[in-house]
Amino acid sequence: MNLADKSKIGTVGPAIPGVGIRIAEDGEIEVRGINVFKEYWRNPEATAEAFDGEWFKTGDIGTIDSEGFLTVTGRKKEIIVTAGGKNVAPAVLEDPVRANPIVSQIVVVGDQKPFISALVTLDSEMLPTWLANNGLPEDLSLSDAATHAAVRDEIQTAIDRANKAVSRAESIRKFTILDTEWTEASGHLTPKMSIKRGVILDDFADEIEAIYSEPVTTTNTPVG
Repeated sequence: MNLADKSKIGTVGPAIPGVGIRIAEDGEIEVRGINVFKEYWRNPEATAEAFDGEWFKTGDIGTIDSEGFLTVTGRKKEIIVTAGGKNVAPAVLEDPVRANPIVSQIVVVGDQKPFISALVTLDSEMLPTWLANNGLPEDLSLSDAATHAAVRDEIQTAIDRANKAVSRAESIRKFTILDTEWTEASGHLTPKMSIKRGVILDDFADEIEAIYSEPVTTTNTPVG
């Protein structure tokens, strides 16, 4: 945890006395200490799966810097592995884009695909104000806003900013703005407003496929 005399914004903080933290080869955060439970009740199989010796596998992915500060970058089960074998933590890209006022939600996709892309939904409450501030009709529908050049430019700017934190192989190359919203009622968000990634990937499989089905244009330049 971050302490009054030892803190760093954006991190969980250093380990408190009596707690050990390490990063496994695959990036998973493992912990040990008196605060960690011993075993699952009458379930040795689950216990064996959750522990590496005395180290508990948290299921979180993260890093520890040279000063001992822990940063959590995502969940292991949500890691995307591209066709090229690159591991990508969605949260590193999603959180900065979601911070944009006209973005409601974003889901990064690209598992076993040649590059990373994203599905984006607009915030229907913030959108009218943004449109008015940018000299556009504030009553623009979600459908029209999703294809409007100014809106796409704004989303592209947010994505460009997020891409600066990752390598090119991990960056979002393409995105689609959906003309719908993800809500708890639609089945795409949990009661605490977290995205149901699996449900979204299933329900919007056609939109995802459309991203990757578009032909890629290449140019051959003679050498010499």
